[in-house]
Amino acid sequence: MTVIRVLSPIGVTVGETLSVPTLPGSLAGRTVGFLDNTKANFDRLADEIGAFLRAEHGVKAVIRRRKANASTPAAPEILAGLAKDCDVVFAGSAD
Repeated sequence: MTVIRVLSPIGVTVGETLSVPTLPGSLAGRTVGFLDNTKANFDRLADEIGAFLRAEHGVKAVIRRRKANASTPAAPEILAGLAKDCDVVFAGSAD
């Protein structure tokens, strides 16, 4: 008798509730953050977008933090620092 083992791709649901602040009406004078997932060319993409946001939307500062690798979540201290220092954060991906 052959036994076939079937694995379920459904993960465990966490019952945590988060409150997300509304986006600002304008980026003028704000600090924008980028969470770099370490994929190729993300640094170039973030530099270009950051320069555009400064020139066209009056962004005060751009901060970029890099995860350890693309397949794992960002370290809690990276997320806490972005939350503390930035008004808006973009999570990025590039190739």
